[in-house]
This record gives sequence, C-alpha cells and structure tokens, in this order.
Amino acid sequence: MSTSTATARALALGFTTPRTWLIAATFIAGNIILPQLCHLMPQGGLIWLPIYFFTLVGACRYGWKAGIIIALASPLVNSLLFGMPAPGAVAAISLKSALLAVAAGYAGTVRPKASILALIAVVLAYQTAGCAAEWLMSGSLTSAVQDFRLGIPGMFLQIFGGFATLRCLRHIQGE
Repeated sequence: MSTSTATARALALGFTTPRTWLIAATFIAGNIILPQLCHLMPQGGLIWLPIYFFTLVGACRYGWKAGIIIALASPLVNSLLFGMPAPGAVAAISLKSALLAVAAGYAGTVRPKASILALIAVVLAYQTAGCAAEWLMSGSLTSAVQDFRLGIPGMFLQIFGGFATLRCLRHIQGE
C-alpha cells in the first residue's frame, strides 16, 4: 500500500469519533466567517459562493462523513444566526453542499494529493447535479442556474483557493 493511500485512509473519519466533530466544527466556523465577509459586498454570497468553500476543503481532506456534517450544519447555522441563506433556500443549499461533500470526499480518497483537475471535476459535478436538483425542487430554471450565471468567481475560488488550502494543510500536517 502506498503512503498516500494510507494517508487517505487515515484521514477518512467516522461519524462516532470526537475528532470528526471537532474538525467539522472548525470547518463549520470557517463556513460561518467566510460568508459574513463576502456579504459585506453587494451580492457577495451569490458571486463568491462562500458557504461551500470549507465543505470542499473539509471533505477532500477528512472524508465524506466529516464533509456531510459540515455541509448540513453550515447552511442551517448561518440561516439561524444571520438569516442568510434565507430559510427558503436552506434546503437547496444543503442539498448542493451534501453533493459537494460526497464528490469531494470521493476525490480525496481516490486522489489524496489535491490536483486542480480533480477539484474542477468536483466543482462541476456538484454544481451540475445541484443545478438539476434545485430545478426540480424550485421549478425555476433561472434560479437553478444562478451559480453558473453569477458564481463563476466563487467556483474559481473553490478550485484554486481549495487547492492552496489543501496543500497548506498537507504541509502543516507534515505530509
């Protein structure tokens, strides 16, 4: 077994370990702080898609289970504390976040060392599936494709910022 495969398996956390919940809480905090900063600019949330950033990083690094916790808690906590996302949007954003957690968790297992191409595939996969699901949920194609219309900078942030953050985490953790 290669070192990177062992590392990927070691970082895939389970639902019952306290470490999973501690790591998830850290990434949830990031998913609370980053959206607040982005919302300082008009349409910042729609442009930068900040609520997905730490879900991507957490799931890639620590597996889909930690990612699901981050994905489901982040929109709910943000909505309860700050009213953003609006309560009517929480379900769609939670679904997209969960799709992201699964895709990123899979990518992190298959390719433990983050690559730009893997992150592009993850972002396109969750956005495409999420767009289709949101269209089914809302009945509005315009609303469903909003991330593709306004959120291109946010997708680039997820890909390139996520890549840089994952590399930093690997470096900090001595890999």
